Amino acid sequence: MKISIGSKNPSKIGAVKSIFACDEVISMNVPSQVSNQPFSDSETKEGAIHRATGSLTASSSDIGIGLEGGVMNVDDKLYLCNWGALVTRDDIIFTGSGARVLLPEKIGAELQKGIELGDVMDDYAHKKHIRKKEGAIGILTNNQVSRKEMFIHVVKLLYGQWEYWKQN
Repeated sequence: MKISIGSKNPSKIGAVKSIFACDEVISMNVPSQVSNQPFSDSETKEGAIHRATGSLTASSSDIGIGLEGGVMNVDDKLYLCNWGALVTRDDIIFTGSGARVLLPEKIGAELQKGIELGDVMDDYAHKKHIRKKEGAIGILTNNQVSRKEMFIHVVKLLYGQWEYWKQN
């Protein structure tokens, strides 16, 4: 089977390849059609769906997957959030979400200025390209959970829903 993922990010590609290990996985740059820094569950989920449908449309794959990271407000505090979408050729859309981690106020303040989380995290952690490696989740959990692991969980949710749908 051929799987397309609407991203060139190594963490996201690695997550999809971990779950679809026996399948051909192709990656492509697909726009999320949402803000560079999504600020809600709804917007982050929408970005994942756009990436999934865009990768499916732009390829000959059997299913398309989109993974999107964002932030969301809970009780006036910003949390990291992430969403995934799996889209079939029959236009069936499966979605799932994963970990939520409170962002330090300093990070939230920078995000409110319009700076993207990946750039804020590079500065915060004094590292480069965090979004392509451990991600904000890796930094904030002291590497107990990496960005790839976080997205593996989301891809498992998508895969399980899709697998159940195929059986029923």
